[in-house]
Amino acid sequence: MRRREFITLIGAAAWPLVARAQQPDRMRRIGVLMNVDNANQRAVYAAFLQALQQLGWTDGNNVRIDVRWAGGHASQIDKYATDLVAHAPDVIVATGTAAMVPLMHATRTVPIVFTNVADPVGAGFVDTMARPGGNATGFIQFDYSLSGKWLELLKQIAPEVTRVAVLRDPNIPSGIGQFAVIQSVAPSVGVEVSAINVRDPAEIEHAVTDFARSRNGGLILTASALAIANSKIIISLAAKYKLPTVYYRRYFVDSGGLISYGYDVFQLYRGAAGYVDRILKGERPADLPVQAPTKYELIINLKTAKALGLEVPPTVLARADEVIE
Repeated sequence: MRRREFITLIGAAAWPLVARAQQPDRMRRIGVLMNVDNANQRAVYAAFLQALQQLGWTDGNNVRIDVRWAGGHASQIDKYATDLVAHAPDVIVATGTAAMVPLMHATRTVPIVFTNVADPVGAGFVDTMARPGGNATGFIQFDYSLSGKWLELLKQIAPEVTRVAVLRDPNIPSGIGQFAVIQSVAPSVGVEVSAINVRDPAEIEHAVTDFARSRNGGLILTASALAIANSKIIISLAAKYKLPTVYYRRYFVDSGGLISYGYDVFQLYRGAAGYVDRILKGERPADLPVQAPTKYELIINLKTAKALGLEVPPTVLARADEVIE
């Protein structure tokens, strides 16, 4: 074969590779599993989209985002988790332990960025916080030790409380873990604690109504998808029976709850957008450390306190990040 013919042949064979290399990047795909559909979750999803856009990713332009909105029910979350994995996305964003469990059953290869998870190590989602080691990483909402502070805060704002019902989801590890910490702190502040499951509105109403028959009661709402899904009835029952209640994030206080001490959920989703950006650019979840909030916020609703006949101590007011009049 002559030299010119050989060069021409090699050039012809190499051209498709060069052409592909010069083409724009392919459309990337992100799956998002939101375990509850309400105004607050829509707002945090909007914050996630805005943060992605600031990083150069726009839905319909260089990325396609498939979002699934569940109602806090396990069967629906399971179905959407399987559906999202079947679309073979480049990365999935998952809200909470309830979403992570079926996703981790469905795939150990698709990268996952989680938010609102209390104990990813204990749940088996990651090996360690510093080195996740698998296909998942993300942002926790708090360390379990924060749960004990909710009980201490309840006693500070309502010293007469001697009985506390802890509303939790018993079917997720964090529901069990949060209750265990509160239970361990109870003797030191002089209260008895019991558990109320938050599986459905009827169960919650029956249990809270029964609990309220005795005096000096208060409530603590622990973190779960079902807590969000049943937020209206929980806040309503706390008001109806005049039960001082501590919540794990400000959403409940904005909706009429008494007091919350917890994380900024919007900050978690902005952080998730940053991790999605890094994964789309080639980094591995195994190498991205799980991050915890650097600050927790105390929010007090004085209107609700007045309705409950409570006078918030000046020491608690002084610590508040925001007071709702």
